[in-house]
Amino acid sequence: MRDLFTSACFRSSARIRSLWGDTVRNEQGDVPGWVLITLMTAGLVVIIWALAGPALSQLFEQAISRVSGI
Repeated sequence: MRDLFTSACFRSSARIRSLWGDTVRNEQGDVPGWVLITLMTAGLVVIIWALAGPALSQLFEQAISRVSGI
C-alpha cells in the first residue's frame, strides 16, 4: 500500500512540474507587450504632467504660503 501511495505522489509531482514548465515557457513571448505598456504609461504621465504641472505648482505654492503665513 505504501509503495502505491509513493508512486502516485511521484507521478503527480512529475505531472505538476511538467505543467509548470510548459506555463513558464509559454510566458516568455510576452515581453514586448509589457514593454509597450510601460512606454505607454510613461507617455501618459509625461502628457498629464505637462498639462497639469503649472496648476499643481500654483496649488502647492498656495498651500505652503497658507501654512507658513507669508
